Amino acid sequence: MRDVLRRARRAVRRTAARVRRRGRRATLAWRSSMQLRVTSSALTIGVVAVALLSTYLSSTIRDGLFEQRLEEVLLESARSTAQAQATFTSAPATGTTQVQSLLNDTLPVLQAGGSAGREVFLWRATGSTAPASVLDPSTAPQLAPLVSADLRASTSTGDGQRWQSVAVPVDGQEVPGVIVGATVDVPVAGTYELYFLYSMEPEETTLAFVQQVLGIAGAVLITILAVITWTVTRQAVKPVQRAAEVAERLADGHLGERLPVRGEDEMATLARSFNEMAASLQDQIQRLDELSTLQRRFVSDVSHELRTPLTTVRMASEMIYAHRDDLDPVLKRSAELLQTQLDRFEDLLADLLEISRFDAGAAVLDAESRDLRDVVTSAIDQAMPLAEHKGVWLSATYCEGSATADIDPRRVERIVRNLLVNAIEHAENGPVEVRVAANAQAVAVHVRDHGIGMAKDDVEHVFDRFWRADPARARTTGGTGLGLAISLEDALLHGGWLDAWGRPRQGAAFRLTLPRRAGIVLAGSPVELVGAEPLERGDDPRPHEEHGPATLPALDALSTVPVTHHAPDRGEHP
Repeated sequence: MRDVLRRARRAVRRTAARVRRRGRRATLAWRSSMQLRVTSSALTIGVVAVALLSTYLSSTIRDGLFEQRLEEVLLESARSTAQAQATFTSAPATGTTQVQSLLNDTLPVLQAGGSAGREVFLWRATGSTAPASVLDPSTAPQLAPLVSADLRASTSTGDGQRWQSVAVPVDGQEVPGVIVGATVDVPVAGTYELYFLYSMEPEETTLAFVQQVLGIAGAVLITILAVITWTVTRQAVKPVQRAAEVAERLADGHLGERLPVRGEDEMATLARSFNEMAASLQDQIQRLDELSTLQRRFVSDVSHELRTPLTTVRMASEMIYAHRDDLDPVLKRSAELLQTQLDRFEDLLADLLEISRFDAGAAVLDAESRDLRDVVTSAIDQAMPLAEHKGVWLSATYCEGSATADIDPRRVERIVRNLLVNAIEHAENGPVEVRVAANAQAVAVHVRDHGIGMAKDDVEHVFDRFWRADPARARTTGGTGLGLAISLEDALLHGGWLDAWGRPRQGAAFRLTLPRRAGIVLAGSPVELVGAEPLERGDDPRPHEEHGPATLPALDALSTVPVTHHAPDRGEHP
């Protein structure tokens, strides 16, 4: 029994699931097609209108047929009653036998004198003193129960005719009918009640035929309405669908797509206007593309051309810088400034060449399977001298297990190095925390500082080229203003993300997320942006070990957590 109930429940659940799926598909089809919505709306309105009209016509015809037939019945029964009364009045009956014979002879005459199918009942009135030997004749004794007590009580008053609607059983079915009653005086027997039963089966057949005709006419009308609505909406929707397809093709870069123009109507005017707009956009896009190509070529050519004079200036500057001790203090300082600015100039040229490669779509990945922790360790090693100089505490926490991914080590190391340098520069002697995490889909690096931070509006522009939150702030590390822009391009080239967060006086955080394998579409990151709590100044996660300013863990110990690199405290940390 339990197995039967379990199978029944499963069958019910499967049926419900199929119904839900079909309902969702129907809803989606209805919502995604304007033609279907317009047609279904027109059909709904048409069905409601036809149903209301058919109901009204059917009710009106039914009432008309009934009223007409009732009037005929009342007139006919009145004539028959008068005829019966005349017969009874003129009859010479003086005994019960003669009265019974008179009643029996009159009954068939009354039945035959009216409409076909009429039944006649001739009963002794309630409370009559007629001899009991006179029987109550009727043409259909089995239908006698149709004459209700209320109708008999109303008829026995003798005040005109009384009628009542009844349901007449015919061949196992019920058809509508009317009973009309009146009183007549019978010789010797006294007052009798005379009832005529009329069947309205012909009228019901007529009404059913009219209703059938109305139903067929309504179905034909709704079908015609559906065809007309579908055809009209198709004529209006088809050009819109075609315009949407062409717009999608234009958005995909097929600028030569155009709409066909037919006729002189509103749709033809729309198609011509759309084609003119597309031609204008194509012309502008082509001009902008040519201008962008010229600009990229200009930047690349200038960057290459500047290398030759820069090399000459670099050689002369190095000679002057090498003999700076032989110069007076003013010239010595000038030589040092010249050397520093030449370094920045070379970095700027290198960044401009890299940006031009990204703009030209010529940047390619030299990917290989590498552990992200090794790349981050190398970037930290390069950033440690700057952290020591700035007095910034630098800590690194690595995930347990492998963080291997298909990456370009040079580009990823450049991203991490840029993030570290920016964090150290803006940390204002606060700690900088690095976290490396991984999951089955991606690997990530999270760099957090607790310095001056950024406003929410600044976060939206932090990856713009040559952008600075505070234009008056000097680049003490010689940055070019292109580091974060190049980092973002490197991350996108890997199919990854580079996110930023910042709040004034709460610091800033950057998160690099890269897929482990090419083709993986990232759905999340292994590490939350700004997920780590701030590291208190002077706190060493491993207080029982001694670390120098540039202490780095062995590569075979990178899977342990945490790993800490910290710079001298510059007198501020114990």
